[in-house]
Amino acid sequence: MDFQLSQKETMLLKDAKEQEELCVKKYQSFASQAKDSELKNLLNSIASQEQQHLNTINDLLSGKTPSQSGNSSSQGSQTQSQGTSSSSIRFSNPDDATLLTDLLSTEKYVSGFYDTSIFESANKVVRDSLQHIQKEEQTHGEQLFNYMNQHGMYNVK
Repeated sequence: MDFQLSQKETMLLKDAKEQEELCVKKYQSFASQAKDSELKNLLNSIASQEQQHLNTINDLLSGKTPSQSGNSSSQGSQTQSQGTSSSSIRFSNPDDATLLTDLLSTEKYVSGFYDTSIFESANKVVRDSLQHIQKEEQTHGEQLFNYMNQHGMYNVK
């Protein structure tokens, strides 16, 4: 064991574990339901990153310092730039739009959850790990928003 967790950190990490398990299940399920192949690929990619988050949380709960591999920031900008090339395509599948609206709401909630957890963690390893995850969650939200915006599902006026 690398470090000890406080009761508060343990409670927060158990909650985070539940959130990440739900995210993995949602992204996998929604990827299988998505109609657009580009969207399926995006959701499968994010599901994989959510699994990495779950692995990180499990490491923290075991008192182990997790590795911070799999930075999705570069993947996020790659997806964003790929999507821009097809921005003239207007595709509005209501089923995909519903899935994406749900996922974007989930990312907003999870990011806020991590914000609170970061402030309430005394352990630097826990705080740094949660900040890393939160940044990736925000990148997921950006990827979802960009896809929705580019496909006429979320118009910014």
